[in-house]
Amino acid sequence: MQLALSFVTLLGSLILSLSYAEPAQALPTRRDVGIVTLPLKRIHQARDDIHPQVLLQQHINRGLNRHARMTGRAQPSARELKANIHRRLDTSEIQVVARNEKRYNRLGVPQTAPKTNSDAAKVNAAKPGKLKGFQGKGKNQGGNGSQGAAAATGASGADTNEGGPGINPLDVEAADNGGLTLANSPTDSDSLGLDIEANDVGYIATIQMGTPPRDFKILMDSGSADLWVGAENCQSSSGGGCGNHTFLGPQSSSTFVDSGNPFSVTYGTGEVSGDIITDNINVAGLALNNHTFGVATTESVDFSSDSVPFDGLMGLAQSTLSEQQTATPVESLAQNNLISQAITSFKISRLADQLNDGEITFGGLDQTKFDPNTLVTFDNVNQQGFWEGAMSVSSNGQDLGLQGRTAILDTGTTLIVAPDSDAAAVHATIPGSQSDGQGGFTIPCSTNTSIALTFGGQAFAIDPRDLLFAPVDPNNLEGDCVSGISSGDIGGATEWLVGDVFLKNAYFSTNVNTNEISLAKLV
Repeated sequence: MQLALSFVTLLGSLILSLSYAEPAQALPTRRDVGIVTLPLKRIHQARDDIHPQVLLQQHINRGLNRHARMTGRAQPSARELKANIHRRLDTSEIQVVARNEKRYNRLGVPQTAPKTNSDAAKVNAAKPGKLKGFQGKGKNQGGNGSQGAAAATGASGADTNEGGPGINPLDVEAADNGGLTLANSPTDSDSLGLDIEANDVGYIATIQMGTPPRDFKILMDSGSADLWVGAENCQSSSGGGCGNHTFLGPQSSSTFVDSGNPFSVTYGTGEVSGDIITDNINVAGLALNNHTFGVATTESVDFSSDSVPFDGLMGLAQSTLSEQQTATPVESLAQNNLISQAITSFKISRLADQLNDGEITFGGLDQTKFDPNTLVTFDNVNQQGFWEGAMSVSSNGQDLGLQGRTAILDTGTTLIVAPDSDAAAVHATIPGSQSDGQGGFTIPCSTNTSIALTFGGQAFAIDPRDLLFAPVDPNNLEGDCVSGISSGDIGGATEWLVGDVFLKNAYFSTNVNTNEISLAKLV
């Protein structure tokens, strides 16, 4: 037993590998002035070499770190974050299972490429309509392509849980094997799809940079406000170069101009530093010439590894948060009259649905993605530039009496992280839930409890499938699962950090011009 715990403890400190393969995408032509849509591709990260309890704590640590940076508090030290993992290992009955055998082949890039299937079922979506510059306030305001390996095992657009209870086998397979589930080709010229990697892990879009323009894969993050990509002379903080990514600099771009001014950004998982530059970028066919952003000359291994499937990151909070002290791309698009307002809208796709219709839209809301009768718009209450709204919580339609709560809505966070007492109150309404004593909870994989978050008077239910982070025992998909709602000391007794566990269940839009947030139920 001591040997097994020692092995798992070592596992908790390993850096996980990310891997994917992505086909080239044609640059869309611009059709409508005032709104632009990019396809967000989901970053697939294989999770078969780590126990779900360890993975859960890593996500909790990431949420705590991000929230500390958001609120201006001191971030937890690396020692504290590692101690969180060790405490979880010491107090959890964790067994090393057969799937961990792959660990020895996964210290670097996986030996095999992620699975994709270009012959998977296709989904034909209606041509999107637009709500340009929507400014409503209050409640109730009124393709073709390929999918990944998981999609080949079920009918397009169907919930392929094989009719039984428990976590979806597609999610477990995707978490174990990795791989990129490709987005459908958008039906509108100003749209780009969102590929899904693994079991709903992350989201990227492809934009063009430099002269001549080249494709860069960019992580989309509503919880930060800086755009950067790796520099041609990029070095990893762990030694060597910054992996097999696409880099930007004077050798590859004739319009690249280095200001010589430095920048540095620290994230929940990793950090970068480098120079502020100007160069041409193109977002879904809309040209921003001489745009100011950053190139990273130093990246932590979280970004520099060959296994990391993106070349940079685009922050889509308000520019008051920018370490580079410059406008975000959506703000620049609006300032240059390429879109009507600095609006960013997210439709995040769920692997289990096999629709692959996730998109990020600039300049408006895509009305084909949501029910307009459920659209609510409410004030952003955050003074720093993050997207945060007043919220209440219910379970199976019963209000939990959690008064005065607010939620930071962050596409860059996977889980929901709530104050300890709030997380306990939520799980007390889920039959069979148990606390692990370290901020995490387990719930039955067969739960049908409906947890809902209410904003602007409109309740948005979380699909019970999204509450299932991972099975405790990968050989028993109908047993217990790690909950997607965790607890942590996020710096306030009434503040939640709400990530993709919730955001997969709503159309999410932000407006810098009006400092407002909009949510609507998906269709």
